[in-house]
Order: sequence, then C-alpha cells, then structure tokens
Amino acid sequence: MGVMHGKDGDLELVTIYEISKILSSSLDLAKTLRGVLNLLASHMGIRRGMLNLVQDSGELHLVSAVGLSKEEAQRGRYLAGEGVTGHIMRTGMATVIPDINAEPLFLNRTGALDAADKEVVAFIGVPIKVGGTTIGVMSINRATDKHVRSFEKDQRFLTMVANLVGQTVRLHQSVTAERTELLKEKTRLQKELQGKFSIDNVIGPSKRMQEVFAEVHQAAPGKATVLLRGESGTGKEAIARAIHFLSPRKDAPFIKVNCAALSETLLESELFGHEKGAYTGAQGERKGRFEMANGGTLFLDEIGDISPAFQAKLLRVLQEREFERVGGNRTIHVDVRLITATNRDLEKAVAANEFRADLYYRINVVSIFLPPLRERREDIPPLVEYFIDKFNKDNGRDVSLAADAMTIVLNCYWPGNVRELENCVERAATMTRGKMINELNFPCTHNRCLTQALHVHEVPKAFVPVEAIRFAAVPSAERTGATAVMEDEERPMTSERDRLVWAMDQCGWVQAKAARLLNLTPRQMGYALQKYSIEIKRF
Repeated sequence: MGVMHGKDGDLELVTIYEISKILSSSLDLAKTLRGVLNLLASHMGIRRGMLNLVQDSGELHLVSAVGLSKEEAQRGRYLAGEGVTGHIMRTGMATVIPDINAEPLFLNRTGALDAADKEVVAFIGVPIKVGGTTIGVMSINRATDKHVRSFEKDQRFLTMVANLVGQTVRLHQSVTAERTELLKEKTRLQKELQGKFSIDNVIGPSKRMQEVFAEVHQAAPGKATVLLRGESGTGKEAIARAIHFLSPRKDAPFIKVNCAALSETLLESELFGHEKGAYTGAQGERKGRFEMANGGTLFLDEIGDISPAFQAKLLRVLQEREFERVGGNRTIHVDVRLITATNRDLEKAVAANEFRADLYYRINVVSIFLPPLRERREDIPPLVEYFIDKFNKDNGRDVSLAADAMTIVLNCYWPGNVRELENCVERAATMTRGKMINELNFPCTHNRCLTQALHVHEVPKAFVPVEAIRFAAVPSAERTGATAVMEDEERPMTSERDRLVWAMDQCGWVQAKAARLLNLTPRQMGYALQKYSIEIKRF
C-alpha cells in the first residue's frame, strides 16, 4: 500500500480506530458507510471505493461509493457469480487484480473505468462476512505503482475494515428488523384497539378519544349512573347514546332532556308528568320522561343548571326510583338508568352551595371526561373529511378541502369544539363556488370569525383592555402624541402580559390569529411578544 509503507502500522491502527468511531457514531447505515469510504479515500489515496450488500432478492446492490457519480453508482448491481464482485460474493474469497484493463472478468458495470486512461489501476475486493455468511463485498480501485506488485497488506487491511463493516451491517439489520416488528405490533394493536373500542357516529382515532371509548365500553354493560364532563360541543350526547346502545337496555327507549332549556316548573312536569287539571292548561294526564324511559335510559343534559329546589326532588327519584306526577298522589316506580352531562365545574358549585353535595355524589358514580378538540387535534382531519362527505351527500355537491385550508382548521383554537368545527366546515363549503375549499373561504382569514368575537367577552375583567395592548405594542418611536396620551389614559393597573398570553392561548398559540383577536397587526403583535419575553409554544 503506497501511502501506508514506512509507518504503515501506525497509520493502519489510526485508520481502524477512526473507522470504528464512525461505525459506532450513528445507526444511519448509509451515512456511516459513506464516512468509512471517505476515510479510506483520505488515508489510502484510493480512486474509487465501493460497498455492495446482498438484498432480499439475492442481488448485490451498491449501497455506498466514493469516486463515482450518482448515475454510475445506480448501475452497480450484480448477480451472485456475475463479474469479479459477484465472484467474490459466491466464493467468499478475496480477489486482487493488479490491472483491471487486463482482466476479462471485470465488467466495468458502473462505467467508471475510462478506457483511454493509460494509468494502471488495480482492483482489490474482499467479502463482508458475519460469522460464516457473506453478506456483501467491499472493493477499491487504486493506481498501481509499477515497482510494487504486492497487495497483501492492502488485502489484509481491507479485510479488517470489512469485518467491522459486517458487524455494523448486521447490527443495523437487527435493529431494523426489531423496529419493523414493533411497528407491525403497534399497528396490529391500534387496529385491535380501534376495532374493540370504536363507537358508531363518533370519530376519535386519537389516544385521548380511544381512552374515552374504552371507558364507555367498560361502563355501558352496568347499571351505574354516568356523569359526562366536558366543554360544550365535545359530543356528550353522542357518547350518552353510545352508552345506551352498548348496554343491555339498547332495545328500550333512550330519552333525553335539556335541563337548561326549561324553567323549574316545566322541568318538573317534563320529567315527572302531570295529572289532568294539575295546572292551567293541563287538559289530560301526561307521562313524564322518567315513565317514558322506563326500562331504558334517561339522559339529563346540562344537569348543573337545575335549581336547588329541583335538585332535592331529583335526588329522591335517584334514591328511591319512585315519584308522583305533578298534581297527583299515586307513587310511580320506574327502572331507569340515568346518564347526566354538564360543562360546569360541579365541585366548585358544591363548594359554593350552588349544587347539593348529596346529589353530586349520587350522579357522579362513573365519570367520563370528554377532552376539548384543541387537545386532540389529530382527530380534526378525519372529522373534517366526515363533515365534508356529509355536506356533499346532503347537498349534491362535490367539494374538498385544500391543504392551506386544512392548515387553518388545524391551527384554530375551536372554543366551540366539534360542534363549532362542523358549523365552520359547512359554512365554508356552502360559500365555496368551485369544488375546492381554500383558505380564503374561512371567515377567520378576513377577521370575521363570529365565534372568536363571542369568546372575546369571556376574558376575566382583570385583564388589560384590547386598546391598551394595541398602543402598548407600538414602539415608542412610532407613537404619535394622540396615541401616547391614550396609552396613559387606558394603561391598566393589571398585567398587559397576561392579556397577551390569554390571547395566544385562546388561538392555539397561532400568532396571526392572536393578533386579529386583539385588533393588532402581526407586526404589533410581534413587538408586544418580544417586549414581554413571551415564548411561543410549539405543538
């Protein structure tokens, strides 16, 4: 080896050490093999270096090379026994060719050999082995010193390198195979989970919703009262229906009542029924929802909004499973499973004596929390697809959602959750003239999002007024006298930073949307965030 003569022992040792460091630095096989060949080119002065590995098809493919163009490397494929490289693969023996121009077995498959080149070029190839199995071939081309005809040291050195490469390739193959098996198992378990814990008419492939589905499947067969918790629009009624239809009561009635929609008097009549003449307008007797749900399920939505007086009446029914109609004295017994739902903080209401503690414990036997849409954003694309398909079927249209529009949808805070998403998609699809819903079809891109305007009023009173933020966000060099005076008049005693953080949180930490929420320009919003050192959260 021309470069290694002299202090070749030290150079070999250093080269082997550097190669071992490269091979152990990463599990990126292509990167490490390329690094090995580049190091050999640097230390040995080789013209070309090639590394072929056996594929599942049995062919040898060139997986890494130095000194070859991309096109030349792509032609580096051999069958076992084909050419010099295939011969090394089949026999498992190293081969040295002092002059490749004089070797008929040399195919020049890559086309890298220039026939017009008068320089004598040698080929040195060694098998890459793991145990007794040959898994590839490593070879180099280098100019031959006419006075040096011994390639023993070159062959010995390349064999050592090939042994290291072989161990690395086998490790990579083992890791890849193990990862593939893990991914297969994960996919199998996900399919099994989705198949086991799926709910009709409820879309939720996310981990959070799969946990909800699992709780629903576990709670449905029993008789325990269920309390569904979650923000408005998260799908509590759909989950209540799922619990009913997954229970032994599925063939009996499912009756729902919105407690917030009725006054205390009407709610009592609605739930318990009334006798003829019980009050003005009661022309005849009427069954209440409890009687109508006998043998089945009664779903009481917004139960946190019922009055304290009615809470006491409802508690008796839940305890005794009996009641009297309004204006009557006959006791009626019922077999009803109760499912309740609320978006209120019942614990806080109990602490404030707004909700009876005994009723709270009676309805909170099995509690299922439905996460808001912003905490399960991976469910948004399938939900959008479902809503668009439904819109197309109902309206005889054929619209779809563009990529830029999906970005808008994914980044929205969705305070109204799934219900708001459905309304937003339907509105955009309705107002789309062509077949593609794009970014401009959404009102929020024109600062006309009605839901956004509604939720501005939910800010705690202690927060800074919008206009104060607007003027505080303008750099002092850009302020006029009028704005400076207004800033002094409107600057609040509380934290402007809190208002900015609130706006960013409301908009899912999308800076442009938060700027629109505060009536700021994006530039002003940027100044304000920098001024108060607010770090942008990344989801």
